[in-house]
Amino acid sequence: MTNDKAARFRSLHTTPPLRLPNCWDAGSAAVIAAAGAEAIATTSAGIAWSLGRPDGDAIDRETALAAIERVVKAVDVPVTADIESGFGATPKDVAETLAAVAGTGAVGVNIEDSDVGTPGALRPIAEQAERYAAAREGAGADLFINARIDVYLMGIGEEAARLDAVVERAGAYAEAGVDGIFVPGVADAAVIAELVQAIRLPLNVLAGPGSPTPSELGRLGVARISLGSGVASAAYGVARRVTLALLEEDAYAPGEGGADYGTMQGLLLR
Repeated sequence: MTNDKAARFRSLHTTPPLRLPNCWDAGSAAVIAAAGAEAIATTSAGIAWSLGRPDGDAIDRETALAAIERVVKAVDVPVTADIESGFGATPKDVAETLAAVAGTGAVGVNIEDSDVGTPGALRPIAEQAERYAAAREGAGADLFINARIDVYLMGIGEEAARLDAVVERAGAYAEAGVDGIFVPGVADAAVIAELVQAIRLPLNVLAGPGSPTPSELGRLGVARISLGSGVASAAYGVARRVTLALLEEDAYAPGEGGADYGTMQGLLLR
């Protein structure tokens, strides 16, 4: 990892909102960078799907690291990596993962607080904070650690209590040394505004159907906006549509805006 890229990535959170598209392989990263993205995130779902696996810690650390490294090498902009829950059962494992991610040249990570061993549950706060503290130690000072809090995404607890639950977790994670807080699954503007006020670190939300627009999120004080698996899902949707046109409509319908062969060749001849 270059300190220049890491510093650049951090600076993008101070002039919100950072609009952060998510890629899943070197080709998609190259397309996103060429479109003008100042930084790129990976999506664990997209990476897993591209490898024929479901999302949710279904690939191992080495496979994930190889995918991250391919993305980093394909572009010149900063890359932050979705590393699911850290690819390890213990805090020591998480520290080792973070050291390895830093070695790929990535400048940041997302780490979620879902409990892989108990579907539909989150890790206890103290346990997850220990994992984040280990992540900080393994990553060194430069790598940006984005702590993903899945309270809203997974519908944990009563709806009225979720904001307080997120704020409690965010405070503990901040004390453990993370740099930002990611709260996917929240779309209500009033709730987002409260989260911005209550959390002292840069707030990342997931844009999608039903959420405020990126500009509106910026006005609410959100520091970072990402798309998760949305871009990969859209790409696979195009593949399905073109296939159905060929099979059922006697047509060729690639749609507008597709990257042609020459364009892709040019992006990847580095």
